[in-house]
Amino acid sequence: MSERQLTLDLGHRPAFGLDDFLVAPSNSAAVAWLDRWPDWPGGGLAVHGPAGCGKSHCVQVWRANAGTGAAVITAAELTLEGVPELAGRPVAVEDCDGGFEERALLHLYNLQRETGGHLLVTGRQAPARWQVALADLASRLKTLPSVAMGAPDDALLQAVMVKLLADRQLRVGQDVVQFLLARMRRSFDAAAEIVAALDQVSLAAKRKITVPLAAQVLIELREKR
Repeated sequence: MSERQLTLDLGHRPAFGLDDFLVAPSNSAAVAWLDRWPDWPGGGLAVHGPAGCGKSHCVQVWRANAGTGAAVITAAELTLEGVPELAGRPVAVEDCDGGFEERALLHLYNLQRETGGHLLVTGRQAPARWQVALADLASRLKTLPSVAMGAPDDALLQAVMVKLLADRQLRVGQDVVQFLLARMRRSFDAAAEIVAALDQVSLAAKRKITVPLAAQVLIELREKR
């Protein structure tokens, strides 16, 4: 079994103080739109995609690029009383299709337009499919440019897995990575969870990371759910 370190030629881009962000077909359209900031039509953008596809990581890359005045909050944290302090700043509101105070988001949208601020919203679905009762808010959200992110493919997941392993100075064979890719959930969160568990179990057992150890870790993670 080869214990060589794996490398992949996927597009690495500096994340301005964050971990390198990997650009792949599943996220390249969203990255291109984020790179256009602040030149967004109407000053806003919606990014949508399944859980674990990397939306939050994209938001953090954008935040670092937008500067110290940028704010990132979840939709659940957005309140009508807190909107005025966000006026005129680059603001990202995450997980919007999980429910939010509609009057607060409408007020924030209007205030950003009036003050020249920028608004980035994210969710699992495009804004047109969010359950919004306020007609004014629904119509405004539909005017936002909307870009989708897809679930990571095998090449991207493998690159992420290799990077996470390298960050922890863990050396594994290609057979281990391929074994995991064939059996794991297709998300970055799952990759991070697996690598952390591999590190913990291998250290505790003082064992190299092999396919049998990887199989053990997957079983243990499934049993915890």
